[in-house]
Amino acid sequence: MTVTEDRGQVGERTRVAVIGGGASGVLTAINLLVRSDDPSLEVVIHEASGIVGRGIAYGTNDQRHLLNVRARHMSAFPDSPSDLLDWALRTGRSDDPQGFLPRADYAIYLQDRLADVADDRLRVQAGRVIDVVATPDGFEVVTERSRSHASSVVLCHGNQPPRPLVAAATGEELPEAVWHVANPWQLARLRALPADASVVVVGTGLTAVDTVITLLEDGPGREVTMLSRNGLLPKPHVGQAHTAWVTRVPEGTGPVTADEVAAVVRDECAAAAERGVGWRAVVDGLRPATQDLWRRLPHDERVRFLEVHAREWEIRRHRMAPDVALRLQRYRYEGRLHVRAGRLDTVEDLGARCRIGTTADLPSYDVDAVVNCTGPLSDVHQSSDPLIRSLLARGTVRPDRLALGIDTTEAGQVVDAAGHPVPGLHVVGPPRKGTLWESTAIPEIRAQAAQVAAAVAERTSRGSVVN
Repeated sequence: MTVTEDRGQVGERTRVAVIGGGASGVLTAINLLVRSDDPSLEVVIHEASGIVGRGIAYGTNDQRHLLNVRARHMSAFPDSPSDLLDWALRTGRSDDPQGFLPRADYAIYLQDRLADVADDRLRVQAGRVIDVVATPDGFEVVTERSRSHASSVVLCHGNQPPRPLVAAATGEELPEAVWHVANPWQLARLRALPADASVVVVGTGLTAVDTVITLLEDGPGREVTMLSRNGLLPKPHVGQAHTAWVTRVPEGTGPVTADEVAAVVRDECAAAAERGVGWRAVVDGLRPATQDLWRRLPHDERVRFLEVHAREWEIRRHRMAPDVALRLQRYRYEGRLHVRAGRLDTVEDLGARCRIGTTADLPSYDVDAVVNCTGPLSDVHQSSDPLIRSLLARGTVRPDRLALGIDTTEAGQVVDAAGHPVPGLHVVGPPRKGTLWESTAIPEIRAQAAQVAAAVAERTSRGSVVN
């Protein structure tokens, strides 16, 4: 395999490498281009597929997979909240501010917004990045076919694939098999299942919900069981926007406990109910204070939150679109969808099918497929991504203390194995969840992208030039 080296020979360019072309990468690139009119700036988005704007979140081609946030809150620009709605109107899509656009349409919106600000300073490079190595004048970015230099690097690699499924009784990972769908976004494999297939979806989160919609809408004879430890589905949004509510938080700036925060939320819900206001308004009213509350939780209290309160919070914070909730309700009424609390206990490979046993007090039974919807792998030590593995091995990055992603400063600068910030190396998006709990939704990602772009622009203005 030939490896080429690109050192930016055409003039002097200040190159910023953005690793990942999903929402985090596109929003970071947009902010870099908009914030600087420096003709020497070069922004290179490294995206394995060569197609930007999609990533895992918006890469679906199923128009029934909807955003789980109302359109009015999904603008790429916080200072222009109607931008998405204006785009939707111009392109012949629904411009209902209370509506939930297809996620595939949001990918097109991100692509269009990037195209609007793109000039000769932007380049998209296809190919997987396998390493980023610090050099005296910046970083060497290594892909499977090339090497290039950058003054700054922003890691925007998004969520990892799901953690491997394990049979609880044996502790063994499920084998590679025709019935084992290890990645729920392999929609072609879902659609290829028999029209009367019996399927177990392990997980009950938003990804599992989308998987169920694809399975049951495409196969009227199919039957699906959703299985998770708690058996809790995301709560639905109400049909129209609810009354605004300013949620009270614990006073002061000192440490708080997870139980104290949970008690405050319960009390606020009760107070709101007395005034005819639903709990959704309380949860949404807490959003501006969520990051600050996370900062105030000591490490042990963060652990307790994850163990005791996180799932109850997430099913209320990350809700389903009303239409999606109605579809699931109809499936359950028809007897085609079952939601169980339990674990995948045993799995026996039968060739084209498998026999599963669960801890949900049900006898073992045969199914055509088991789909892994347990959510993204968060512990970077278990990652199969060659880039993450290389960065860990060299000590350039380390996991955060909760193993939710990569350790960073609150401003998004990577912290290395020795506990020192790495100049010029930043993270935007879900891998920052351990430092900033809210790091997966567009309103938070766009704020991170703007903050990191400002830091990178300041660094590049000080003269980190690639020759």
